[in-house]
Amino acid sequence: MSRNKTTTPGLRYRVEPLSHRAHLFAVTLDIDRPARSQKLTLPVWIPGSYLVREFSQHLQHLSATQGGEALAVKQLDKHRWQVDNDGQRTLSLRWEVYAFDASVRTAFLDATRGFFNATCLCLMVAGREDESHAIEIQPGDAPAGWQVATGLSPVKANEQGFGTYLAQNYDELADCPVEMGTFWSGEFSACGVPHRFVVSGAGGWFDGQRLLDDTRRICEAQIRFWHGDGQPPYERYVFMLHASGEGYGGLEHRNSTALIAQRTDLPKTRAKDDKPAALKATDGYTTLLGLISHEYFHTWNVKRLRPAEFKRYDYTRENHTELLWFFEGFTSYYDDLFLRRAGLIDDATYLQLVTKTINQVQQSPGQRVQSVAQASFDAWTRYYRVGENTPNATISYYTKGALVAMCLDLTLRAEGRGSLDEVMRALWHRTQGGPMRESDLSTVLRQLGKRSFAAELAQWVHGTADLPVLDLLAAAGAKVHRDKAPLAQSLGLRVAADSSGLTVKNVLRGGAGEAAGLAAGDEWLGVEFAPARRGLPAEAWRVRKLDEVAALRGTRSALTALVSRDGRLLRCPLTWPADDTAVRLTVEDAARLGDWLTRCSTG
Repeated sequence: MSRNKTTTPGLRYRVEPLSHRAHLFAVTLDIDRPARSQKLTLPVWIPGSYLVREFSQHLQHLSATQGGEALAVKQLDKHRWQVDNDGQRTLSLRWEVYAFDASVRTAFLDATRGFFNATCLCLMVAGREDESHAIEIQPGDAPAGWQVATGLSPVKANEQGFGTYLAQNYDELADCPVEMGTFWSGEFSACGVPHRFVVSGAGGWFDGQRLLDDTRRICEAQIRFWHGDGQPPYERYVFMLHASGEGYGGLEHRNSTALIAQRTDLPKTRAKDDKPAALKATDGYTTLLGLISHEYFHTWNVKRLRPAEFKRYDYTRENHTELLWFFEGFTSYYDDLFLRRAGLIDDATYLQLVTKTINQVQQSPGQRVQSVAQASFDAWTRYYRVGENTPNATISYYTKGALVAMCLDLTLRAEGRGSLDEVMRALWHRTQGGPMRESDLSTVLRQLGKRSFAAELAQWVHGTADLPVLDLLAAAGAKVHRDKAPLAQSLGLRVAADSSGLTVKNVLRGGAGEAAGLAAGDEWLGVEFAPARRGLPAEAWRVRKLDEVAALRGTRSALTALVSRDGRLLRCPLTWPADDTAVRLTVEDAARLGDWLTRCSTG
C-alpha cells in the first residue's frame, strides 16, 4: 500500500478522530515557507453539490504556533483567517471539526464509522493551492479494528490504510473523500482496472459478491462506451457506500464516489442453487444500481468533461453555470440506460423507469415557469433549498435534462444521423476531456446530425414548452398508455399521511387544491357535505387518508375540506376535478427498442 516519495510536500495535514463520542476530528497543518501574513480559507461548498453550506460553522479551537511560540489567529470573515509570522520557519496550525452529518457532502464520526471530505476539514493555504499536499490519516480515538478507504495515492500506509497519502494539489485533496471504520470490502477488475467497493452498515445477510458482479458489468459497459478497448482516465477506483436505515444519495469524484442507500436496498444472500431474482423498477436494489451507474458516469461527464465555468473551482462562492441540465440531466439519462445495456434489467423494466421520469416532469408546474437552463443556473438558490413552493417555481435539471437527452438521442436515431452516444464521445475528443460550453454541443450536433439543432435547443433547453418525448418513444417502439392519475395529482396536491392524520405538503399551481384555498402545512381533518335535502343537517366525516376523501365523496361534485392551520379551524370549499392522466409505457416493437437500448452505437 505504499510508494516511494521523492520530496516532502511543503503542506502537510494530519487528520485523526479526537473523540468519536463528541464527534470531533482533530486536524493539524504544517506550512513550510509561509507567507508573512498567511491567509487560510475553508471552502463554503463542495463540487457536485451546488449549495453554499458554510462548513466553517463546525470549525473550532483554531490555533497557530511557530518555533513552539503561540501566534495570534485573526478571523477576516466567515471562512477566512490570517496568521502573521516571520515567513521563514514552519507555521503549524491546529483545529477541531465537529462531524455529525451522515450525508456524502460533509463529515461524520461516531463509534460505528468515520467519513470526511477535505472541503469541510482542511483549510486551504492561500496562494499555494497548486502545490502538492500530504495528508496523514491516523486512528486516534477510533475503536479497534478500523480501516481506511480513499482514492488518494498512498505514500506510506499500513494494511489497514492508516498512514500518509499524497494529493497533487488542493483540488485533488478536495476530490478524494475518506471512509473509516469496520466496513465490508471487496474488489473486482473492470477492463483491466482495479476497483474496490467498501460498504459500511451492512447486515450479515448482505450479498457482497452480487453487488461486485453487477457493479463490474456497469463499469465495463461505461468504460467501453467512452474508450472502446482503451483505458479509463484513472488507475484505480473506489466505491464507498454507507448503508443506513434511511437515506439516499451520492457524490461523484475523480476516481471514487461516496454513496448512501437504505440498508434494505442491498442485495440479499440467497441459497447456493438459487438464481438472482429478476430486477423490477420498484426494487430498492434497482434504485441502488441506478445510483451507482449515475455516479460512475460522472467520472467522465462533469469530473473531466465539465462546464467551462468549472475549469477552476472557486471554493469561496457560488459557481454558476447553465449546463447542469447536460451534466446532471444527461447523466440521469444514461444511468438507467446502462442498467439495460449491462443486461441487469429488461426492456419493460427500463420503460417503467422512463415512465417515472416523464410523470415527474409532467406533474411539476414549475416546468412552465423556468427553462431547464435557468433551473441549472438557479440550483444554488432553488434546487437545493426545497420549500413548499418548489414544485411551482422550478424544474429539476435531473429529470427534464434526462428527457432532453432522450429527445436528442431518439431524434438523431430517427433521422439516421447516429446517436447521442456518438455526440458524447465526440465532445470528449473535441474538448480533450475538459471544459466545454453549450456551443461545443451545438457544433457537434451539427457535424453529426448534418443540420442545425438550434431550434431544438432553444425550445427544449431554453424554453418551457412540452418535450416531444412521447411521440419519439412511440416511433422508437414503445406503446404509450394514458392511465388514471393518482388522486393527489388530480387534486393538485402532495400530501403525507401517517397515524396522526393527513398533512398537505405542497399545493400545485392551477390545481383544485389551490382553488379551494388549501395551503402547505394544513392538517386535513375531515370533509363536510351539503345536506342531502333541505332540513337535514350537513354531513361531516373525519379523514386520515386521501383515499377516504374520495370514498366519502361518492359521486358528489363538491365538498368542504375541514383543515387546521396555525391552530385555527378553516373550511375550504373544494370542487372535485375531472380525472387527470398519467403516462405508462410498454414494449410494442422489441426489435426497434433493442437496437437503441442494448447497443452503444459506434457509427
